[in-house]
Amino acid sequence: MALLNFKKRQTRIAPPSNPEVEHFLQDYSIEVMPRTAEKVENFRDLLPEGTRVYVAHIEGTPIEDMVATAKRLNADGFPVMPHFPARIIKDKATLGDWIARYQGEADVKQALLLAGGVAKPHGDFDSSMQLMESGLFDAAGFERLHFAGHPEGNRDIDADGSMTNVTAAVKWKNQFQSRTDTKMALATQFAFDAKPIITWADGLAAEGITLPIHIGVAGPAKLQTLIKFAIACGVGPSLKVLQKRAMDVTKLLLPYEPTEVVAELAAHKAANPDFNISNVHFFPLGGIKTNATWAFENGGPAATPANA
Repeated sequence: MALLNFKKRQTRIAPPSNPEVEHFLQDYSIEVMPRTAEKVENFRDLLPEGTRVYVAHIEGTPIEDMVATAKRLNADGFPVMPHFPARIIKDKATLGDWIARYQGEADVKQALLLAGGVAKPHGDFDSSMQLMESGLFDAAGFERLHFAGHPEGNRDIDADGSMTNVTAAVKWKNQFQSRTDTKMALATQFAFDAKPIITWADGLAAEGITLPIHIGVAGPAKLQTLIKFAIACGVGPSLKVLQKRAMDVTKLLLPYEPTEVVAELAAHKAANPDFNISNVHFFPLGGIKTNATWAFENGGPAATPANA
């Protein structure tokens, strides 16, 4: 039985069509973990055909579970982009083994490279740049590599709260484009306020950064859940959006939805076609089914699940 039955849904009414939002949500991607993927009976009941699915690799997750999740998604027809967190990869031999497993068992051709949320590296790698320099992804013929972006900075990278090291790393990755045939992009941390996102993206363009941006958006979730994740992930200025909402008694118990931030970014994109945000990447903090439902109700025909 399908997890979503859109014809019988009566608890919510789809919002009026917004062509700008529908266009902005085309080809969105979404993130899962092995443990959350296990709860999904059939991804084709939830996601549009060909949706890119990132598989997050949290410290302590066995590589066997990661590969099994990737294999399942690939068999369902979804391009899989597993995380490669540099600081939990022991050495070049381990990295080569992971790549071989993903390719051999799940036909993986793309990856998200990031430092990973670990204070002390487990081995030889400390950053995504070192993973790129290994040459193993080029040798394996990966077609696409994404890297973490931080619209509001990252205290693990810039302890002083500046954007100095974050920006320098993006410039390095941008220059790396000339050394590979692999398609590259930035996939960012989620944020809740469009204005800092637009300012950051425009700033990168002014610096000559040509990498497309896949902007991170938190999916619908309880307000308390989002605040918890926002604090844990170091989300900065836009956290005030959630805090302001929490002070409004009329909204405190209502689930947060990303309608406002997505609509504002979509309107900016429509008014500025060359704007460097090209795609939306969802963090389904309130659940994959909940996020998929919101995307269907706001994304138009292109967001219709494969089995609908």
